[in-house]
Amino acid sequence: MKAFLRANKGFLAFLLLFGLFRTAVADWNPIPSSSMRPNLLEGDVVFVNRLAYNVKLPLTDVVLARTGEPRRGDVVTFTSPADGTRLIKRVLALPGDRVEMRNERLVINGVLSNYTPQETAREIAPEGELEAVRFVETVDGRQHRIQLMPQRAVPRNFGPVTVPADAYLMLGDSRDNSADSRYIGFVPRHLLIGRAERILVSADYQGNWMPRFDRFGSSLR
Repeated sequence: MKAFLRANKGFLAFLLLFGLFRTAVADWNPIPSSSMRPNLLEGDVVFVNRLAYNVKLPLTDVVLARTGEPRRGDVVTFTSPADGTRLIKRVLALPGDRVEMRNERLVINGVLSNYTPQETAREIAPEGELEAVRFVETVDGRQHRIQLMPQRAVPRNFGPVTVPADAYLMLGDSRDNSADSRYIGFVPRHLLIGRAERILVSADYQGNWMPRFDRFGSSLR
């Protein structure tokens, strides 16, 4: 064993530093589900800036320092407060916001968000292939695409509720196919992992595994 360690100390040191880098500075996150469609697809791999909000003790959720504040509309990776799994969703409401959903339209601090219809598409849901209706959602001046599946029997209203201090309301862009804050509750700040900033690579792993070159390097919004 000692001989092995001596012979491979350089490689082992690299692995240690690489592991610390991934847990403290930057990371990548494969997209395993359809909850962020149409913006993120299964098979996308996104770059995650772990220093966007916090400096953490490596391999823990202990926050050593704050480096920035999440903004409404950020795409964020975090640890689920319900079961500890890693999720990726969009920040829609900030600490202290009064928020409600009326027929899947967000109302934040008394202001109804704007929804501009775009197109329809066929998407896979637990019930099978369903029609998805896509909109551009404008919340507090920031725009992003979302999709709804009117045929699904899911909750379309909640609140009004007030977001607690140091917590965030997270929603998936595929609103009717996402286990987000409507199910797992508000996400405490210390469970934030980082901000997803762009798609590194992408491949159609549900089909023929062909690379989707047009998605390489795409920024998120």
